[in-house]
Amino acid sequence: MRSAAAAASSFSNARRAASSPRTRTRRARTAARRWERRNRPPGPRNAMPRRELVQKILALKAERGAVILAHNYQPPEIQDVADRLGDSLDLSRFSASASERVIVFCGVHFMAETAAILAPEKTVLLPDPSAGCPMADMMSAEALGALKQKHPDAVVVTYVNSTAEVKAETDVCCTSANAVAVVRSVPAGRPVIFGPDKYLGGWVKKQTDRRMIVWNGWCPTHQKIFPEQIEQLRKIHLDAVVMVHPEVNPAVAEIADVVLGTGGMLRYVKESAATTFIVGTEIGMVYRLKREFPDRQFVAASKHALCPNMKKITLEKVVAALERLEPAISVAPDVAGRARAAIQRMVEIG
Repeated sequence: MRSAAAAASSFSNARRAASSPRTRTRRARTAARRWERRNRPPGPRNAMPRRELVQKILALKAERGAVILAHNYQPPEIQDVADRLGDSLDLSRFSASASERVIVFCGVHFMAETAAILAPEKTVLLPDPSAGCPMADMMSAEALGALKQKHPDAVVVTYVNSTAEVKAETDVCCTSANAVAVVRSVPAGRPVIFGPDKYLGGWVKKQTDRRMIVWNGWCPTHQKIFPEQIEQLRKIHLDAVVMVHPEVNPAVAEIADVVLGTGGMLRYVKESAATTFIVGTEIGMVYRLKREFPDRQFVAASKHALCPNMKKITLEKVVAALERLEPAISVAPDVAGRARAAIQRMVEIG
C-alpha cells in the first residue's frame, strides 16, 4: 500500500503537470474547438449547388463588367472561377491596368486596399471584409512614424502585407517576390526600416548585407511549418526539391533548397527538371501548382499551414458581392495618394 508521502508526492506531480504551459495550451485549444462547434452557424437551407453558383457568378460578372482576381492562397473553388491568379505583385500590376470597371478581389483586406489605391476610379469588392491579415495589424502608422523620427536618414521599405495607413508612411513597398531588389535599390550607406515581417526582413538582410532596422512582426500561418516536418517528408520523397516562402522561420529556410515567393515558385517549377516538390507555404499554393503542372507531384510541408482569412472567401460571398456591388473597399484620398506613390515605386522596380 502506498505511503501518505508517496501519495502526496504523486498528487503534487499531477498538479504540476496539469498546470504546465503545454497542458494549459492543449486545454485552451480543446475549449476553443468546442466553442467553435457549439457556435458554428447552421449551413444555409436549400444551398445552391456549386455548378449553379459558378454559372451565376459568370452571368453576374458579364452583367457587371467585372473581373475576378484571386490570390494563390485562395480555396480551390475560388481559384477555379478567377480570371486572374497571382501573388500580391502580379495582382497589384493587374489591378492598375484592368479595363473592367468592377474588381472582385478574392484575398484579404490589404490586397483589396492596394487595388483600390491603384485603381481609384474602379469599384473594388472584397466578398468578406473581415478577411484580414494578423501580420499587417502588427504594424501601425503611429508606431512607424515614431521609428522614422528615431532614424531620420532611413529609407522605409514596407512589405505590401500592411495597411494603407502604413503604406502612406512608406518610401517604397515590396512583395516577397521583389523585396531583395527593392532593398538593393536603396542608395548605399542609407539604413532601411523594414516591416512588418521580421522573417522576410531577416532573409532580405542576409541576401543584401544592408543595414536594416527590422520590425517584429510575423505571419502566424507560416510559423506552422517546422524543420522536423521538412526532414520527415524528405525521408519519404527522396528526390524532392524543398521550396519555402521567405516568411518561414529561418530554421526552415536554412534547410530548404530554394526560398521563393509564390510567383517565384511557379517560375522555378516551370524551369526545373525535378518531378516532386515539397511546398513550404500556405496550402492553397499546392492546388495552384497542381493546376499549372498536373504531371508533377506537390506535397504540402505542413497541412496546418492554412490561412483562415484567405479561406473566408466563398462562392456564395462572391455571388452576393456581385449582386449588391458590396462590400466595396475605399481608402481616404489623402492616405491613398501617399500610399500610391510607394506602391507605384514597387511596381516599377518589378
